[in-house]
Amino acid sequence: MKLFEVDTEFFSLMLGHILLMEGFAWLMVYLLGNGWVPTILAAVVLAISQAQSWCLQHDLGHVSFFKKSRWNHVAQQFVMGQLKGFSAHWWNFRHFQHHAKPNVFYKDPDVTLAPVFLLGESSVEYGKKKRRYLPYNHQHHYFFLIGPPLLTLVNFEVENLAYMLVCMRWTDLLWAISFYVRFFTSYMPFYGVPGTLFFFVSVRVLESHWFVWITQMNHIPKDIGSEKHRDWVSAQLTATCNVRQSRFLDWFSGHLNFQIEHHCLPSPPLSSPSLFPTMPRHNYHKVAPLVKSLCAKHGLNYEVKPFLKALTDIVGSLKKSGDAWLEAYLHE
Repeated sequence: MKLFEVDTEFFSLMLGHILLMEGFAWLMVYLLGNGWVPTILAAVVLAISQAQSWCLQHDLGHVSFFKKSRWNHVAQQFVMGQLKGFSAHWWNFRHFQHHAKPNVFYKDPDVTLAPVFLLGESSVEYGKKKRRYLPYNHQHHYFFLIGPPLLTLVNFEVENLAYMLVCMRWTDLLWAISFYVRFFTSYMPFYGVPGTLFFFVSVRVLESHWFVWITQMNHIPKDIGSEKHRDWVSAQLTATCNVRQSRFLDWFSGHLNFQIEHHCLPSPPLSSPSLFPTMPRHNYHKVAPLVKSLCAKHGLNYEVKPFLKALTDIVGSLKKSGDAWLEAYLHE
């Protein structure tokens, strides 16, 4: 059906609008000055640009654009390094594990969040062992303080730097340094060093909110636990769900609202083995009816949620896990 063919115009527009936002943010500060209003507006624009850069590098990491894997990875290094200040190899190291075993403890780094947050089966396990590093029955409250605001600012920055140094990814380190050189060189004339640092932190915090809510709405409310040894499609469907489509949400989520299609699709023949899907995300809506019919044929649950429900389910899932921990902690 030619669904693995790439629309080059689509990806050119994705990169183009990211670069335009980066330039527009700087231009606002240059023309309007460093007052609060232009600074806040510039931070919001940069946060959107950074968020969309996550989406684009995600596509490149999945070898979704160029025909040769190497070209995709070189482009990913540019987007992750120069546009974001992160390591492409670090992202792929984490992300390949996630796709191989989504929502499986100790195999999917995205849900191995203990001892800060307890998810799924780990909550009962911690309760039975009388572990109490934090008041987990209130994790749906402190999630708003240390979850969305700090993931990319603290956890990702530290983990990313440690990965590059320990694994000696010097090329990635140079790409990441180039981002910080560009950012601070661009904004220090307006804010000085302390002001630019505060501006950078503000952008990261805003970006982090986007990243957490968009990436976790498809996974955290689903089944999280130990390895169940299900077949591939059943394992992916148990760990993922879709969010109701709209043109805005397609763009805003980087088509992660089609998480089922993103996780379940097999890879086409490549020059080397691949454990992750390579279909360009602009074709997910075309293949979705086929995936849905396949699920219906085999009695598998193809779950689609409204956007707001998907977000609130994150908090509800954290509360459910926290309550399960408290119950096991007090009574086991």
